[in-house]
Amino acid sequence: MSNKRSIFQEVDGEAKDAAVAQTGLIDKGSGTGARTAVRFWLFALMALVILMIEVGGLTRLTDSGLSITEWRPVTGAVPPLSTAAWDSEFAKYQNIPEYQLQNKGMSLSEFKVIYWWEWGHRQLGRVIGLVWALGFVFFLVTRKIPTGWTGRLLVIGVLGGLQGAVGWWMVASGLTGSMVDVASYRLATHLGIAFVILGFITWYALALGRSEGDLLKQRRARENRVYTFSTSLIGLGFLQILFGALVAGIDAGSSYTDWPLMAGGFFPPDPFTMEPLWRNFFEDPGLVQFMHRVTGYLLFGLGVFLWWTTRHAGNNSVRSAFKIVLGFMILQVVLGIITVIYAAPWYFAIVHQLGAVLLWMAIIRARFLVGFPPSQNLRN
Repeated sequence: MSNKRSIFQEVDGEAKDAAVAQTGLIDKGSGTGARTAVRFWLFALMALVILMIEVGGLTRLTDSGLSITEWRPVTGAVPPLSTAAWDSEFAKYQNIPEYQLQNKGMSLSEFKVIYWWEWGHRQLGRVIGLVWALGFVFFLVTRKIPTGWTGRLLVIGVLGGLQGAVGWWMVASGLTGSMVDVASYRLATHLGIAFVILGFITWYALALGRSEGDLLKQRRARENRVYTFSTSLIGLGFLQILFGALVAGIDAGSSYTDWPLMAGGFFPPDPFTMEPLWRNFFEDPGLVQFMHRVTGYLLFGLGVFLWWTTRHAGNNSVRSAFKIVLGFMILQVVLGIITVIYAAPWYFAIVHQLGAVLLWMAIIRARFLVGFPPSQNLRN
């Protein structure tokens, strides 16, 4: 017979350990893998992608993007190492419209400056690809990837490869004909993919910071209305990024330097003079800048609405997340106005682009916290 036990007697230590061992069954069955290690790898990729976006912006602002006229993913990693090699690269550049129509008479030393910008931009892309490949293969071979995450991490690499091809597609648009810059819509596509990659990395890094069990439990506390609006905020923010790329692509930021009006009116003068009509939305400086301004106003308005809606939210993290979003929005609006007023000098333009990066990540973080509000005790 088993020994009788008082109903007030505490469960012994062994029974306690057995009870604790039964918790977290979702995580136990899902294969947690090396969540922390994978997360730090994603943080490294995140930092590199942010740097890549800024270097890409400076490459555009210094008119360096067309200095390398060939796409050599492997051999292009080695820069010119001799006088003859430099002369060969310079001769190739002298055959494209940018040199013939805009930079005629450029010296070899001046060419080297823009060449190194573009070479550095491409080299950084190779580094990002290598960091992703080494990390992914390592975690895959050692079976450290959490269950269900292999496809998600693979998507980042696939998008990175696509980005390289789109980058060359963009450059190729400025090597023939009469264009002295790359096509603005191709530039917008290139930048848009970069922000998509950054968005995935940010979301995945946030998700890997929680266990699968916590994510499942916290999802039940989601406020669907706010989550839907935060999704709209991401969509509108992405559209604004694309319009910003169009502005940069045709130097539309220096076309109208008054604010809040444009040439004395709300709408720019003569916005639909190009044929066919669709060209105006990509190539007319006034109309492109107008679209960027108006989308910025809409984005700011939606951000204020979400901040106002969540200001009394029960979860501290959700409240603070939208305060951060609003703070970055105010900063970005101020930077945008200053950039326009001063005719978009490179130093204001690149800081404005960095502001877009930080705002984008803040919006994604806010949406994640709304979707998976972290648990908090009653005192908090």
